[in-house]
Amino acid sequence: QVQLVESGGGLVQPGGSLTLSCTASGTVDYNHDMSWYRQAPGKRRELVVEIKNTRTYYPEDTKGRLSASRDYDNNKIYLRIDDLIPADTGVYYCRYQNTWGQGTQVTVSS
Repeated sequence: QVQLVESGGGLVQPGGSLTLSCTASGTVDYNHDMSWYRQAPGKRRELVVEIKNTRTYYPEDTKGRLSASRDYDNNKIYLRIDDLIPADTGVYYCRYQNTWGQGTQVTVSS
């Protein structure tokens, strides 16, 4: 069974940057997607980026502010967010098949 642990969240000022990490433990199939989701306050969880092999899919136009990657050797995925805006605030979750991490809080505020 796979377990996911996110880290890297925090309080950041608008315009700043941060990188979120998610570490997977257990038997991870490299052929399966891994994804980042965000749940903003009072809203449902939504897909931020899907990572499959070397390709990434961003469902929203993030104007190049987001960059996701996957480290297959260490079973990690990353999400870098540049030029943070208040709308980036939320809990960020890592997902592998039907498994979710506990989330990491990102708050963008001055």
